[in-house]
Amino acid sequence: MTTSRVESKRTRLVQSARHSSDWNGALNAPLMRASTILFDRLDEYEVRPERSSGKLSYGIAGTTTHFAFQEALADLEGAADAITLPSGLAANTVALQAFVSQGDHILVTDSVYYPARRFCDKILKRQGVETTYYDPTIGAGIEALIRPNTKLIYMETPGSLTFEMQDVPAIVAAARKHGVRTALDNTWATPLFYRPLEQGVDLSIQAGTKYIGGHGDLMLGYIAANEASFRAVYDMALFHGHCCGPEEAYQGLRGLRSMGARLDQHQRGALAVARWLQERPEVDRVLYPALPEDPGHAIWKRDFDGATGLLGIVLAKPYARRAVEAMIESYRYFGIGASWGSFASLVVSGYPERHQTTRRWEATGPLLRYHIGLEDPDDLINDLATGFERLEQANKG
Repeated sequence: MTTSRVESKRTRLVQSARHSSDWNGALNAPLMRASTILFDRLDEYEVRPERSSGKLSYGIAGTTTHFAFQEALADLEGAADAITLPSGLAANTVALQAFVSQGDHILVTDSVYYPARRFCDKILKRQGVETTYYDPTIGAGIEALIRPNTKLIYMETPGSLTFEMQDVPAIVAAARKHGVRTALDNTWATPLFYRPLEQGVDLSIQAGTKYIGGHGDLMLGYIAANEASFRAVYDMALFHGHCCGPEEAYQGLRGLRSMGARLDQHQRGALAVARWLQERPEVDRVLYPALPEDPGHAIWKRDFDGATGLLGIVLAKPYARRAVEAMIESYRYFGIGASWGSFASLVVSGYPERHQTTRRWEATGPLLRYHIGLEDPDDLINDLATGFERLEQANKG
């Protein structure tokens, strides 16, 4: 006698949207390139099928490759549907613009990804939409910021650069009380470790460029949405002419299949490095919610199933720039570059004081953000240790 059970997310990463019988037995969804779709009858062309029917209508609305990828994403997110986009930033901006018009107001976390903030300050402002940035730790207190014309609350947890955790259920409860939609950039956790729609969020946004692609060679974004919100997102994407290429959709679906194994290694490596960094005299604090000492750990433990490879550190004193440069420019394994989430370890500097407005960024020294890749953690730790030696030596000069 067999016992039925709910499939784990890891199994669904491998099994979702597998239709080998429709693909002549192929294990993977075939790569289909198409712009023009031919119809047998004029009336079929004039009343082209809705994308949700799974039938082809025109290349910008997707091919069978896109449909398979989007089906898998919606399944993993617990969404009514998902749409793929050409970048994570495209997903950010479509979500920010889909529900607003002139005279409206939105609330955006002060720790938001900077290009999304720039879109609010430059484009939405020009279109007559006002943005208020809120303290990411505000929780239920966000209700006091909601106005009659507030249309969207836009979250990111943990926050870019500063890694604050948000009390998403409390924010969602306040939003629903006032009929305000909610969106959340979930790139750090991926749908394997966190699923915003299960906590009542309307839109889950992802830069598939990062962990879903996993190899530093893919530009990709997506939005997964509940039934009440998807159509507005889909229409906005088409109004902008956004279209994810079929090769990107193919690579994104392929990346999903191995993402569980890769994230396990990212998590093991990041935890090992983070714990080691906590003991270093050069480090004032480590910004990583999976650590018990992190201010957001209780929320992370309550809501998340795991942690990925991105973390930050605040150095213990105001080291000279030349010293920081000496440390990071001679790393063996940590490249200097953006777009974390691949197999490779990276490091960049961060300056939250230049952008955040709801509270003053207090730090003893410079902020650095590290992505812990798939290298052996012991090798990464050795690289970091020699870097700290360079830091101290150059700071004396």
